[in-house]
Amino acid sequence: MAFNFGAPSATSGTAAATAAPTGGFGGFGTTSTTAGSAFSFSTPANTGATGLFGGTQNKGFGFGTGFGTTAGTSTGLGTGLGTGLGFGGFNTQQQQQQQTTLGGLFSQPTQAPAQSNQLINTASALSAPTLLGDERDAILAKWNQLQAFWGTGKGYFNNNIPPVEFTQENPFCRFKAVGYSCMPNNKDEDGLVVLVFNKKETDIRSQQQQLVESLHKVLGGNQTLTVNVEGIKTLPDDQTEVVIYVVERSPNGTSRRVPATTLYAYFEQTNIKTQLQQLGVTLSMTRTELSPAQIKQLLQNPPAGVDPIIWEQAKVDNPDSEKLIPVPMVGFKELLRRLKVQDQMTKQHQTRLDVRTHPPALGMIISEDISELQKNQTTTMAKIAQYKRKLMDLSHRTLQVLIKQEIQRKSGYAIQADEEQLRVQLDTIQCELNAPTQFKGRLNELMSQIRMQNHFGAVKSEERYYIDADLLREIKQHLKQQQEGLSHLISIIKDDLEDIKLVEHGLNETIHIRGGVFS
Repeated sequence: MAFNFGAPSATSGTAAATAAPTGGFGGFGTTSTTAGSAFSFSTPANTGATGLFGGTQNKGFGFGTGFGTTAGTSTGLGTGLGTGLGFGGFNTQQQQQQQTTLGGLFSQPTQAPAQSNQLINTASALSAPTLLGDERDAILAKWNQLQAFWGTGKGYFNNNIPPVEFTQENPFCRFKAVGYSCMPNNKDEDGLVVLVFNKKETDIRSQQQQLVESLHKVLGGNQTLTVNVEGIKTLPDDQTEVVIYVVERSPNGTSRRVPATTLYAYFEQTNIKTQLQQLGVTLSMTRTELSPAQIKQLLQNPPAGVDPIIWEQAKVDNPDSEKLIPVPMVGFKELLRRLKVQDQMTKQHQTRLDVRTHPPALGMIISEDISELQKNQTTTMAKIAQYKRKLMDLSHRTLQVLIKQEIQRKSGYAIQADEEQLRVQLDTIQCELNAPTQFKGRLNELMSQIRMQNHFGAVKSEERYYIDADLLREIKQHLKQQQEGLSHLISIIKDDLEDIKLVEHGLNETIHIRGGVFS
């Protein structure tokens, strides 16, 4: 079998023989199970009349071993605390919305007075049913426990009282876990509202202008309102998330964004919601940050059917309490939904990062950005080097202008004593630098030693050596003079070659003339 629930134990004093059911009880038989033996339910220790609610804690109830291992993904968290303040041409009445939607995961039921009776009936169905009045009631109790574990079916326990409806929100359902979702950081003034369309992203993008016009008609066609699309994102099951905001222009020329709660309250009206459904909208929610009071309320009150101890442990295990909030995952559908969302986000990340596994229309987003940044860096470095050279050239030109200006200012004046002393000092320094046994000779010796070290061993050839700018200038000047001398010598040789060619040409003509005369 797919699920091993353990053998039922006999009650005290009666050896009740139970045969394996061949059909299906209630709604349990209609559910097809294809999973392997991933879930194994053991029979509770006490199986008598007080099997589930004895003095000791029952070890058969709780969460599976997968608790806390679900990675938190940002799945469009939003809050729907609309106040219906009314704006522009909306003409909405003030109403207080107490619904809080956190990515479709938090949905606190209304506390009704009949909840205590529901709890008593559930306890009776699980521990002490009195439907048949014999030992078969113990078997029925175990069957009700099995349905409560599964989270589906009806628990019959009394002929005069309707059966208990078991849902996945009941405290004994085993298919539960707790994950984490990102909290939005947008403010209500940003006016961001999420609309989930039952259409593909390509269809939404190709008809984006028509969609904006349709939403404007839904808003009443008021000319002072403008619908803007903030972003479009693909969701699993061929759905698309569209984030919009509405800008309202006043007669004095100023504009503001309509608050998200006000816009959400307008969309939640019955007639407006019907129009949105005709456009393909399956879900609408606000994307606003939670206030500290709302976060405190969500954390202090465990969701329906979640053990407070497990909820407290989930809060302790929160990897980032500033950005993530624990959310329950009840049932396989919710787990599958989060798995699809996480897989969709992973594919989007790969699309943005991996160029080789995606076509150019989808990939090459971050790669193109990186290439563009590298090009900009190369261009910037080249410009910096160019500006450095230009700065050096301007510095030299400025120095030359200052020298000429100083010469003109001092023209006609005799050399002063301090200037003569400065000239003597500069000549002395120049002689010391050019002396073979002084600094220049030592510098040449050090350069020779460095070259030998590079050639023989430790220091590799990748190292670069820099020559002093003045020495490099002298070398360039010397090479320039040598180049000019070679160019002058080459021009002389060319002139001599031309003269020699003229002489040879004249000699050839003279010989030809003389040969004709003698012949």
